[in-house]
Order: sequence, then structure tokens, then C-alpha cells
Amino acid sequence: MSKNLVIVESPAKARTIEGYLGKDFVVKSSYGHVRDLPKDDMAIDIQNGFRPVYEVSPEKRQVISELKKLVKESEVIWLATDDDREGEAISWHLFETLGLKVEKTKRIVFHEITKPAILKAIDSPRAIDYNLVNAQQARRVLDRLVGFELSPVLWKKVKPSLSAGRVQSVAVRLIVDREREVQNFNAAAAFKITAQFLTGKGKEIVKAELPQRFESEADAEKFLQDCATAQFNISSLETKPAKRNPAAPFTTSTLQQEASRKLGFPVARTMQVAQRLYEAGKITYMRTDSVNLSETALNAAAAEIKSAYGDKYHQQRVYRTKSAGAQEAHEAIRPTY
Repeated sequence: MSKNLVIVESPAKARTIEGYLGKDFVVKSSYGHVRDLPKDDMAIDIQNGFRPVYEVSPEKRQVISELKKLVKESEVIWLATDDDREGEAISWHLFETLGLKVEKTKRIVFHEITKPAILKAIDSPRAIDYNLVNAQQARRVLDRLVGFELSPVLWKKVKPSLSAGRVQSVAVRLIVDREREVQNFNAAAAFKITAQFLTGKGKEIVKAELPQRFESEADAEKFLQDCATAQFNISSLETKPAKRNPAAPFTTSTLQQEASRKLGFPVARTMQVAQRLYEAGKITYMRTDSVNLSETALNAAAAEIKSAYGDKYHQQRVYRTKSAGAQEAHEAIRPTY
């Protein structure tokens, strides 16, 4: 009989965490969500505060049965799902479905799957955050309401098999609005002039662009004709050192952009790879809008740079998230080793 049962949402995550904990801990996976809204019904009680009506997914009944047996054999249940809305909702669904008791249940969170992070989380458990749970439920209810109400309209008016959703419907509206702006835009042509000049010795070429713009091609041609026999002089020359700053640490969106630009990865593949790296304990949590780094990461980087290259090569940078709506619940994506 194990004293402690740790439940996570992924088998790979379970294997990694189990390697960090002792024999008093058993780590099992829920394989994602264990309850959801039925697929063939609205399952939203609109008359009673839009209350969702959940059911255990058929493919998860065996998982629930096995977890219930382990719960009976354990003294403490540790819910270790991801520290975000979906993760909190999974923990809550497990709490409800398994019939867990508050006094026996602890919620732990971590942003990297490393031994120090796991042990620190064990030392500082918390309760389920019902604000996050309710936020996830609100999104799920909106998904269902929008999908069930709008999709049939698309089937009748456009073509069968189309779907509408909480996110994609708004995105389509934004695209349509922007396309209308493009169609209504009255473009005005302008002509610019660029030139290549030979230096006095005729060995080097200097490129330059005229700041002035011409409204017609005739005006530009006249200017060029006037310059045909002119001599041009460099009135002043200024040199200064160039400075290039490194890019900020990865957020989810910038990781996806770089993977697409450099590797040609679609978003789905990028997130699949990042998920595997996170579950293997190689990177921090991959769903984040923050460019901040933890003190642990900054100190480790400073120690490595100073050891390998010397103090003069270390200059700590502090990055700030530019987006006003950023949640910054997690640090930026970074290696954990």
C-alpha cells in the first residue's frame, strides 16, 4: 500500500515525475480530461445559470475505475495537473469523479518537471483554485453554445460539415472586416528613386535612396534627366558602432513563429514536440505569454557564463512583456538543464 497517490494528465509526465519521488509515491495518469459535456446533446442547463451537465467519457471509465482502487489504498492524493485553466479543471473533475475528500487531497503545481521543482511543489501544496475552474467552465460552455447554435446555420446557408466556434467565429469576423478595409482603400501611387554612385577612384559603389517621393512617373523622369550630368559630393560621413540585442526568451507564440520560419513546422507539430519536451523534463511549461525568467534560471545562466567566459561577458538582461493583456502565469519557455 502506497501512502501517496500522485495524479497527472499524461503518462509521459507520470513516468518522469515517478523517477524523482521515492517508494512512498505512486504516480498515475488520467490521460487528459475524465469528464466532458456529452457529444450528442447541448448539456447546458440555461434556465439554471448555464450549468454544464458532465458525464464520464466512455473511454475513461476504466481509468476512473483503476484510480478509485488506488485512492482507497492511499493516505494522501496529490493532484499534479498543469498550472492553467485546463489543468485546474482536470484536477477538479478528478476530485468530483473520484469522490475525493478535502482533508486527503492536495493540489500541487510546478512550471518545470525537474526534481527540485517537484519536491518544492510537494512542500507547498494548495487547494483547488475555483476561479480557474470556473474560467475554464465558462469557456467550455461558450464553446458548446456557439457551436450548437451556429453550426447548423452554416450547414443550411453555406455547406454541410462546416463548424463555428467561440474563437474561430470571431477570427473570421476580424478577417472579413480587414478584407473590406482593403477593398475600400484608395491606393495612391508614388515613385521613389534609388541610385548607385562610383567613388572618386571608381572602385567602390555607394548605394543611396532619395527621401523625396514623386507623384507621377514624368516628374521622376524629369528629375533623373536633370541629374544625368550632375556631380554628387558626400557632405558628411559619420561612423558609429552597431549594436544588436538578442531576442527575448520564447513565449508560446514566438516559439511557434520561429519553428515555422526556421523549420517549416505547423503550429500543431510545434506544440506536440514542446509537449513531449516538457513532459520529459527538458523545458519549462510551453503555454505562456511571459518573457520573464525565474531567479533560478538567471542565477544558473550567470554562473555558467562567468565560469566559462569570465565575469566581463555576463550582463543580465531583464525582459518585459509588451502585451497589456498578458497573464504571465508562467515564466518564458527555456531549457531546464
